[in-house]
Amino acid sequence: MKLTTKLLMMFVLALNVAATAIAQPALYVEGTHYEVIADPVRTADPNKVEVSEIFWYGCPHCYAFEPLITSWEEKLPSDVAFVRSPGMWNGTMEIHAQIYYAAEALGVSETIHPIAFSEIHQRRNYLQSEEAVKDMFVGAGVAPDAFDKAWKSFSVSSAVKRAGTRMRDYGVRGVPSMVVNGKYLVTVGGPVPTQTELLKIVDFLVQKEKSSS
Repeated sequence: MKLTTKLLMMFVLALNVAATAIAQPALYVEGTHYEVIADPVRTADPNKVEVSEIFWYGCPHCYAFEPLITSWEEKLPSDVAFVRSPGMWNGTMEIHAQIYYAAEALGVSETIHPIAFSEIHQRRNYLQSEEAVKDMFVGAGVAPDAFDKAWKSFSVSSAVKRAGTRMRDYGVRGVPSMVVNGKYLVTVGGPVPTQTELLKIVDFLVQKEKSSS
């Protein structure tokens, strides 16, 4: 076979592959499986793709999501950053957001995060007061005075306010929701029937961000 014939066949094959790729619909579609945030929200590290979970300790769906998202997080590559951001619509949710950031300030997030979920969903202790929250922290080994200092600190109250602002900027209407790189919002419902599917869409959007950078 002559070289020119080989080149011609290779060219035709490449055209067929390209045509097939164009003909195939996108796996996930904007406006159906995810929303584009009108005004992108700045992320902490522009060198990484940030994935943020908007959650609430009192949400049973967030509680059910924990094993899935923990397993998913463990497999993330180094160029993807996963963060959590509490959702807030009322006073109880603000207390729960304060739990999250007080635990961060005290360096006990890995301990308190699962305990807070368990207190609410297994023990029916809804953590609606500072006293109830303090008992939980102290029971987990945090010194009472250390808790008092963190709970009332400016850094924690500021973090709670920033989380509230982020939630509004994202346009979050329910939890759990996921935001990819401050640009895309994904939540369960309608064409996204399960939390497993939600994470597949997040992975799709992460790759979309990587390919566009």
